Formats: sequence, structure tokens, C-alpha cells
Amino acid sequence: MNDKIAQLSQFIIEAKRIVVFTGAGISTESGISDYRSKGGLWDRFQPVTIQEFQASEEKRKEYWRTKKELYGSFQTAAPNDGHRAIVTLEKLGKLKGLVTQNIDGLHQMAGLSKEKILELHGTNRETVCLSCEEITPWQDVFKRLQNGDEAPRCLSCGGLLKPNTISFGQNLNPDVLQGSFQLAKECDLVLALGSTLLVEPAASIPWIAKHNGARLVIITNSETPLDDVADIKITESIGKVMKEALKRCV
Repeated sequence: MNDKIAQLSQFIIEAKRIVVFTGAGISTESGISDYRSKGGLWDRFQPVTIQEFQASEEKRKEYWRTKKELYGSFQTAAPNDGHRAIVTLEKLGKLKGLVTQNIDGLHQMAGLSKEKILELHGTNRETVCLSCEEITPWQDVFKRLQNGDEAPRCLSCGGLLKPNTISFGQNLNPDVLQGSFQLAKECDLVLALGSTLLVEPAASIPWIAKHNGARLVIITNSETPLDDVADIKITESIGKVMKEALKRCV
């Protein structure tokens, strides 16, 4: 393991245009449940599509039960060493951009510049009205859920409220996706942290980077389809590995 961390440090030292790609695994170290692992959200709640959400009051209630649990974890969740390591990469002048599948907002809370972040699936830190498009903080709707409102509606127009995220059945924002692909084509090192690399088209981003000549480092506890082509694969704590690797870079 020490040899892999030393090699990762050398990759970071030599890199000039690093792109970081993060999945749920980086946030589990902050106490936020992931989706795919045993005991994760999909093991306990059935995913609700946007079409079901718009058509059925019962499906909206089911959807908001999942979000209520996530919001509960938001009250105590804080950025961990993995999130802070990415901020360090920015301070070193090496970070070209961050592409994240996560919707928890922890990268922003860690202090990463907003203009460096591309959120493929939106953010749970905002709530949007599907009718008037008014944006409100997540805390407002969480209070209503705690007070027994099972499917909150917009207080301004009565429209359906929803976290400002991409739901099942919704297309990704084409500008965000295109920007992510462009980052992948321009980087010289891509760090894939905490992702199974199974969900397309997002999972193609590390592959595009590798295909265009970048080095690929994967740090996650699970197997991924790109393990065989990665320059380094590490199955240890993201925060621990990144913190140790960066100690050797500064």
C-alpha cells in the first residue's frame, strides 16, 4: 500500500491538469448513506421516477420519506479528509475541475471553488418548485417534513416541490455533461474517488480521460469496470489515502 501511495504522490507532483471524479463512496466517510451497497438507500427504499413523482401523491410521499432520511444526515454531516484533499489540489494550482455524482454539497462546504465543480445530478441543498421554479433552502422543506407534511407543495404557487436534483427518468443537464466530457479530454490525471463507475454516461468520464492519455487512479472499496486499465487501484479509505499522498507533495 505504501508503494501505491508513493506512486500516487508522484503522479500528483507530475500532473498539471487534474480532474477529480467523485461518487457516493467519498461521502460515506462523512456519515451519508450511499445507494448501491447493502443497507444503502436502494436496499431500503424503492427509487421513484420523475414520471411517478409527478403523477402519484403516494409516490411523492414515498420519495419524500427517502429525502427525509437524507436530510436528517445533513444535520451532522461534514466534509472529511477526502473532500479537503481536493481543496488542497486546488490550492496547489493543479485542479482543473471536479465532476461529482454526489448531491450532498460537501465539496462546497469543504471550501472548493464553485466554478471548479460540475454536479452531474444536481444538489439536495436546494428545493425547486416544478411550476414556478422558485428555489428555497433544503432546511425549509425538512422542517415541514418533520412537522408531518408528507408531500410538501410550493408555498408561493402550490406547485410540486422537489429537491433540485436529477431524478430517475430525467435527462442530465447537457451543459454540465458536455463540460464534464471536455474536462476529461483536457486532463493529464484523473482521480476516480468512491464510485463504482457503473452509472452511464457519468462513468464514461474517467474512461474518456484515460483514452485521451491521462493517468487513471481509482480509490474505492468496490470493483469497477475500469480496474484493469487503471494505473493505480486502491481499496482503502479515500480520506486516509489522499491525506497521506498529499503530505508527500507539499
